[in-house]
Amino acid sequence: MSISSALSSALSGLTASSRNAQVVSSNLANALTPGYATRELELSTQGPGRGGVRVQGVIRKADAGLIGDRRMADASLAYSDVQAGFMADLERLTGTPDAPGSLSSRVSVFEASLVTAAAKPEEETRLQAAVQRAGELAQSLNDLSRQIQNLRTEAETKIERTVNDANTYLGQVEALNARITDATNAGHPTASFEDQRRVVIDKLAELIPVRMAPRDNGGVALYTPGGAALLDGRASELGFTASNVVMPHMTLAGGLLDGLTINGIDVPPSGDRSPVDGGRLAGLFELRDRLAPDAQTQLDAIARDLVTRFQAAGLDASRPPGTPGLFTDAGGAFDPVDEIGLSGRVTVNLAVDPDQGGMAWRLRDGLGAAAPGAAGDATLLQALSAAFSAPTALTSGGLGSTQRDISGHVSSMASHFGQKRLTLDQTVAFATAHQAGLREIELEQGVDTDAEMQKLLLIEQAYSANARMIRVIDDMVETLLRI
Repeated sequence: MSISSALSSALSGLTASSRNAQVVSSNLANALTPGYATRELELSTQGPGRGGVRVQGVIRKADAGLIGDRRMADASLAYSDVQAGFMADLERLTGTPDAPGSLSSRVSVFEASLVTAAAKPEEETRLQAAVQRAGELAQSLNDLSRQIQNLRTEAETKIERTVNDANTYLGQVEALNARITDATNAGHPTASFEDQRRVVIDKLAELIPVRMAPRDNGGVALYTPGGAALLDGRASELGFTASNVVMPHMTLAGGLLDGLTINGIDVPPSGDRSPVDGGRLAGLFELRDRLAPDAQTQLDAIARDLVTRFQAAGLDASRPPGTPGLFTDAGGAFDPVDEIGLSGRVTVNLAVDPDQGGMAWRLRDGLGAAAPGAAGDATLLQALSAAFSAPTALTSGGLGSTQRDISGHVSSMASHFGQKRLTLDQTVAFATAHQAGLREIELEQGVDTDAEMQKLLLIEQAYSANARMIRVIDDMVETLLRI
């Protein structure tokens, strides 16, 4: 080996060591940076007849398969978490039988007030108390119905925000694809752009499950597992128009609520046929279009049972046919074809409500009575109490055909909510464990600070060896010049 080739080899070694130190320093500095992938320096020999080492470039190490699986786990967790959160809210709003103000406690308190009033029908205060308890029960149904619709309206707002976020992320990925392609064509490093793209796609994958496919010059395409192209060259545009307020009768199938579009084409927003099923966006649509309407339907079935018990023919002889009973549908008689949203319209009959110009004694003497009857006659009160506690089967709501009193129907509904919440909590627990396991593996494949510190020691040794070689060559040259 000639002196010049030895010097060239030593200089290339110094350059490689210096570049390697920069790479290792970057790894250590970004060990906790989200989306950062470990870098390694790619080296090769200078080629036949030439000594030394050549820096080929910097390799960005990332397990695309593992990252893809983790992104799917992120989407699954977000999907389940949205639904579990709704059921937890619904269970809390419904309350437990021992919770003051819960629907179950309102039913029990009203039933007890009827019994108390029947024991001493001549006492006006007991009649007024029964009317007040009836109003509180109706108000409890109204409040729960309104809260369900508030949750649907909140989901509607979140859907709009999620769609906007998804469009923003897709636009960012498109822009980063272009920058990576330009950098690749110009021979510039692209690792930092790829890190940024990974972070953006991670955010998108929580909203909509995505699969990534490589394209030329470092670009990527994004597809959903359902086959929808979100980005392949150009980013797709997701469309959704939110309603300001969501009412019980408003549904996607009925055309009163907006669905989801991709590039102007309607697609199912959730369910097995949806191309975007499985992420936070689909979970919000499930909440708005299935979970909340199902809860509303069950609550309306309870309200229907309550109203029809006191609207039954023959219960109150003073009440003309076709007129409402103690509980009304917004002041009128209940029509079975207009059940949707009934729980939000239930009110106490104005005839017995002192706050609305009625008389509490009509609870004892009949809703259609023009004047008070015998103060000690508890016949109607007893009949009302018996009608309230009589076992009946719900004709709607999907809570089964078992005959129960109204308290039993309310408990059945609350139990259904609790069971659904428990099932979804279990799903969330599994999804959380799965996602945490994949993320742990991903972190293990990230920057290993101990290994990087060991590399620094080796780099230092290599640098010292090459520097010593240069000193030796320098001494040899000086010796030769002195000869």
